[in-house]
Amino acid sequence: MAQSLTHGEMTLPADWRDLFALTKPRVMSLVVFTALCGLLAAPVSVSPVLGFASILAIALGAGASGALNQWYEAGLDAKMKRTANRPLPAGRLDPQTALQFGVGLAAFSLFLMLFASNWQATLLLAASILFYVFVYTMWLKPRTPQNIVIGGAAGAFPPLIGWVAATGSVAPLPVLLFLLIFLWTPPHFWALALFVRSDYAAAGIPMMPVVAGERATRRQVLLYAIIMAGAAIAPWPLGYTGALYGWTSAILSALFVLLSLRVGTRQSAEGDLMLPEKRLFAFSIAYLFILFGAVVADRWVLA
Repeated sequence: MAQSLTHGEMTLPADWRDLFALTKPRVMSLVVFTALCGLLAAPVSVSPVLGFASILAIALGAGASGALNQWYEAGLDAKMKRTANRPLPAGRLDPQTALQFGVGLAAFSLFLMLFASNWQATLLLAASILFYVFVYTMWLKPRTPQNIVIGGAAGAFPPLIGWVAATGSVAPLPVLLFLLIFLWTPPHFWALALFVRSDYAAAGIPMMPVVAGERATRRQVLLYAIIMAGAAIAPWPLGYTGALYGWTSAILSALFVLLSLRVGTRQSAEGDLMLPEKRLFAFSIAYLFILFGAVVADRWVLA
């Protein structure tokens, strides 16, 4: 059940921007891009109209997940500086509206996906929404510092869904792309958690830096970065991509590991205005965009 807010004031009038903010548009942009890359990398031709509808369905499903996440965590968001101005904790939306919006968006995304592609992609989209809302948001996040590790599966679905929307079946390459995002998620989010850990502590969320401490988190960031680098490069020697992706993944993954090494061997984040954690977090986003772009380039530019 969603945690209630105690503002003592009437809910302010909402507009479309507040509903849009519920969908976590910055997160959605990465979801849409990786899903599109999964669809374009598939070895089949897809109708532009149906392809667009499939990607739109994935975007709406991701938006529904974000809305339901914010509905459930409204009370927690109110305790953290970086989330206190979201529509629900700021009092611009009431919880019932957010819940109805999230459920309605989820249902529409599934109907659209079924219409545009196939039942296999629709089941995967449903699984990703349910996993993010029930497994990650409601179960893992408030209970274990491993929430990001296991919950990372929710964000890893999009390229797999895109591929299956195009082909109707699963193949090794999208599974490897799923694994890449799954392993990328812990160092990406723990880098963020290291420089906003006071927020998580204030909200009582057992993120790794809060529960296990800063040093253990830094070691985990480096460990996952090394494993992730292996998974990122793997499609090349396995023959699922060409040299363009291979060299891109090798160079970018080496940079990722080097940045993670700075984070992993660092004793404290005090007194530094340009934190390695912030650099790693920012680079990790660009890393995924460029890497998935290289997958598509391998399929289309060098075909």
